Amino acid sequence: MKHATTRILFSYWDKLRGERMAPERGEIEPGAIRHVLADTFILEVAAHGTVTFRLAGTRLCALFGSELKYRRLASLWGGADQLEIARLVNVVLDESAGVVGGVTGTTVGGETIELELLLLPLRHHGKSHARVLGALSPQVVPTWLGFDRIGMLSTTSQRIIWPAGREPDGAPLGADVDTRPHRLNLVILPGGRH
Repeated sequence: MKHATTRILFSYWDKLRGERMAPERGEIEPGAIRHVLADTFILEVAAHGTVTFRLAGTRLCALFGSELKYRRLASLWGGADQLEIARLVNVVLDESAGVVGGVTGTTVGGETIELELLLLPLRHHGKSHARVLGALSPQVVPTWLGFDRIGMLSTTSQRIIWPAGREPDGAPLGADVDTRPHRLNLVILPGGRH
């Protein structure tokens, strides 16, 4: 986690969570995270799987030039990245794991901005597939804010943050888990012992 917003929100969520897989939505106190509220959001997961913004911070809305409430999360991404963001949300919901990722935003005017995305599971009235707490934050506030807006996002990196005791194959908390098959290439170089 590179951005202060991401670290603050994750620490708050982790403290609320305690020994549980995720805290309840009703436990989130806006005053406790007031310094990061502008970049914070809560997603609502409908019964049919559509993921929409339930709440979105003011700076986050300003980056996109409009209110994000009720807007589909995937609509912020383009093309194949829409499937990837849907997959990441499913990891958060199904595994009760967090996700942190690098995201590039491209404005309507052609500027780019690097952002950090955080997705964390929340329970809502006892249900585990209902809400997601998150943040999408720039390292610095862009000079074009208020004059231009992000038109599309693309994901550049991602990392699963496994809850304690749930790490796959004994990987340490927060470790990148690469499930792709690997090929070992052996190269024999001339030379040797003399």
